[in-house]
Amino acid sequence: MNDPHASVPGPADRTTTTVTTPLTADLLRGALDLERTEHGVLPHRLPAWARAQYADGQLAMAQGQPSGVRLVFRSTATTIELDTLRTKMAYVGAPPRPDGVYDLLVDGRLAGQASVTGGNVREVDMTTGAVDTRPGPIGTVRFEGLPARPKDVEIWLPYNEITELVSLRTDAPVESAPQGSRRVWLHHGSSVSHGSDAAGPSRTWPALAASLGGVDLINMGFGGSALLDPFTARAMRDTPADLVSVKFGINLVNTDLMRLRAFTPAVHGFLDTLREGHPTAPLLVVSSVLCPIHEDTPGPSVPDFSNLSAGKLQFRAAGDPAERAAGKLTLGVIRDELSRIVKQRAAEDPHLYYLDGRELYGEADFTELPLPDQLHPDAATHRRIGDRFAALAFGEGGPFAPACAR
Repeated sequence: MNDPHASVPGPADRTTTTVTTPLTADLLRGALDLERTEHGVLPHRLPAWARAQYADGQLAMAQGQPSGVRLVFRSTATTIELDTLRTKMAYVGAPPRPDGVYDLLVDGRLAGQASVTGGNVREVDMTTGAVDTRPGPIGTVRFEGLPARPKDVEIWLPYNEITELVSLRTDAPVESAPQGSRRVWLHHGSSVSHGSDAAGPSRTWPALAASLGGVDLINMGFGGSALLDPFTARAMRDTPADLVSVKFGINLVNTDLMRLRAFTPAVHGFLDTLREGHPTAPLLVVSSVLCPIHEDTPGPSVPDFSNLSAGKLQFRAAGDPAERAAGKLTLGVIRDELSRIVKQRAAEDPHLYYLDGRELYGEADFTELPLPDQLHPDAATHRRIGDRFAALAFGEGGPFAPACAR
């Protein structure tokens, strides 16, 4: 995983740097809040007032994992060191999760990848819900051998590790990069949007699509937590953006959170709130990509430990297809209703659009690139979804295409 120009040095071999730059909000993109901590600063993807409205452990973890958050600056530095304190997830009885990855982009191109050691470990027992946290030391990610010319530098933080930023050191001064003229795309979705098993933080499907579309991403993809929460809608309402998308389906099914009677008004309410802050922005509603276990079978999703001895954790649907008659949600039910809602609202909202998620990943794709755990796409599938979303949304005639290309 590590790039030849990236390393994680120990105290004895760390290169002495000359400039320490305060980690301030003007160096960060993709975070809605920056919390001061004992060690430094902690990026959040929900503001403090929203986090305070419901103390859900899954949401707290997901929004604290900085998917799409990156340090952005200009410098002639040839060596960059970033001290961080990570909190890594582990699950009792399951194979260890891979280390989070830091992606280094120089002038928009991937120039290195590295991980840190140390940090905290938060271990979850999926059978009881018990959580045990073991503290660990601060680690360092180091990139060296960079060109000495002036350049735009981005360090994308791991999408799967809560990451406290402690110190930034370089061998040349750092200045914040101007915002530029690129449009801002604000996206909300589930763990698929969050990153699942992408090859790196700049290789999640939203990050890939944003790069292809030439826009700046604010990723509010929250693993397990795309649940039509009103505080998420209000946070999005209050976040400046030129383009907005929401992707709903799988989390509502696999949590078995609500019935159709509650779902429809909740979708309308979410869209109403978005329109309060973004009255004319292109707004794209996206349904789930194909997930065979929940296409016609309600949730909840439950862990399937049958292949755990072989190092594979999978999931299965625990609902009964007959329960659809009582209003239980499946992906098929949700797609039909989202399509109907968007068609109804689009009669008075010409900037509202719908995309069936199976156009991003459908039956033929599942045959070629099956979901390894029955729920989450792998790195190759993230690439495919990102390419397709970019073509469908940002391409000529798409809802996010520049006005001259629609």
